[in-house]
Amino acid sequence: MKRVYEAPARGDGTRVLVDRLWPRGLTKERAAVDKWLRDLAPSDGLRKWFHARPGGWIAFRKRYLKELARPESAPALDELYHLANQRKRLTLLFASKNEEYNNAVVLKDLLEGMRKPPTGTGPGGVRAVRDRQAKRMPR
Repeated sequence: MKRVYEAPARGDGTRVLVDRLWPRGLTKERAAVDKWLRDLAPSDGLRKWFHARPGGWIAFRKRYLKELARPESAPALDELYHLANQRKRLTLLFASKNEEYNNAVVLKDLLEGMRKPPTGTGPGGVRAVRDRQAKRMPR
């Protein structure tokens, strides 16, 4: 993870912008973004809500994960998991000045498995469905 305003580095690997809005005052060349997954960003309403309540990290995280669980987020999440599974380094880019509490932190946690992905998405989704089906089968 890194702010999109920081200079690109060789070790960044694939650089993925995960904000809905293009960063202010930054050219595409200077940003050196390989992929822009704007559909992974929090909704405008949630983004504005969190901006007005910087102390509401836990509530933001919970609401954001609910948004990521929606079917319209699935294609972008699948693309992110695909990029992460290519065995190359992946850098999540964000514009927020708050480097500790932002949507990229939540996405990084999902990728690292610190919190399971929303149901039905990512590589664990298929396994979870299979496991549930196996438990229901009579023996």
